Amino acid sequence: MKHIKMAATGDNVVVSSMKLERMLSMKGGKGESSYANNSQAQAIHARSMLHLLEETLDIVQLHSPEVPFAVADLGCSSGTNTIYIVDVIINHMIKRYEALGYDPPEFSAFFSDLPSNDFNTLFQLIPPLANNGGSSMEECLTTSSHRSYFAAGVPGSFHRRLFPARSVDIFYSAFSLHWLSQVPDKVVDKRSTAYNEGRVFIHGANAITANAYKKQFKTDLAGFLRSRSQEMKRGGSMFLVCLGRTSLDPTDQGGAGLLFGTHFQDAWDDLVQEGLITCEQRDNFNIPVYAPSLQDFKEVVEANGSFTINKLEVFKGGSPLVVNCPDDATEVGRALANSCRAVSGVLVDAHIGDWLSEELFSRVERRATNHAKELLDQLQFFHIVASLSLA
Repeated sequence: MKHIKMAATGDNVVVSSMKLERMLSMKGGKGESSYANNSQAQAIHARSMLHLLEETLDIVQLHSPEVPFAVADLGCSSGTNTIYIVDVIINHMIKRYEALGYDPPEFSAFFSDLPSNDFNTLFQLIPPLANNGGSSMEECLTTSSHRSYFAAGVPGSFHRRLFPARSVDIFYSAFSLHWLSQVPDKVVDKRSTAYNEGRVFIHGANAITANAYKKQFKTDLAGFLRSRSQEMKRGGSMFLVCLGRTSLDPTDQGGAGLLFGTHFQDAWDDLVQEGLITCEQRDNFNIPVYAPSLQDFKEVVEANGSFTINKLEVFKGGSPLVVNCPDDATEVGRALANSCRAVSGVLVDAHIGDWLSEELFSRVERRATNHAKELLDQLQFFHIVASLSLA
């Protein structure tokens, strides 16, 4: 009964922005449910958008080769996806310099995420610097065993300043901006009409609850843009990708809703019905994610006024489930549970403890296995894709 007691006295870890900032991360390490081993879908989606990224890179202003060129990935997490994208960005810029007959400058790449991110796993994956930091880039363009940039980790929230003024040429952020800085206070306040009773996510909630999530997203995105407008070099650009939705109704969170609002939700209800946790413990846990509409995103950018919109569109990313045998319901169920755990497991562990977290995700897996065909047919993610430059 030790674990049940721990859950019963657990703090509400997802309300306070400072608490969330200290603990939120994708699941680290290299285990079965780690983000490193459950981010293949993100890799596929990112590769499908490379042509849009390259369009953004083509409008970045080139400076003197004597001026170092800086790239920052905000929300880098701990797998190989960020390393691949940084290579794409820098190699593309090298080719732009060489096409004009210039020697490329020295490049810096900043990998940034919250302090709780598993930077150790990420740093172990980063290849050694080519040519001892020399100016020759040929080796880097022909092999992935070396890198053509100086690397650094930057811990901190991207909702605030992270870099010196006018120091970064290109900002890249993918699959991160839908994460809120906190669960809106009203959502877990019993006295509020926005109290999300019986739910652990915005999907299917009432309009007042949804509006609280929407307001939090807009506040967070405004802080993000305000910070980047100070840090970006003149002539720089930013490429952003986050979960989005096609519906105008914020309670319809699309793919994110199916991921967190169905089998994940039902698994929490299972724990309540089995007496393992109380209703209040479930209701005090809410996933701090909001998938905006195109209009939500556009309104914040225009209100900020610091950026010109080069491109803003909804992009169909596909399924977050990558399986070898689609007909194997067990594999589909395990993939859904691991995908869900990779992005929310750290928060669940902190809220109800490791043992009950294990119980929760085993129920997610079982339910997903029973609905495998439906998940493969219906679970589709849409993304907001934004290319922005300083106005």
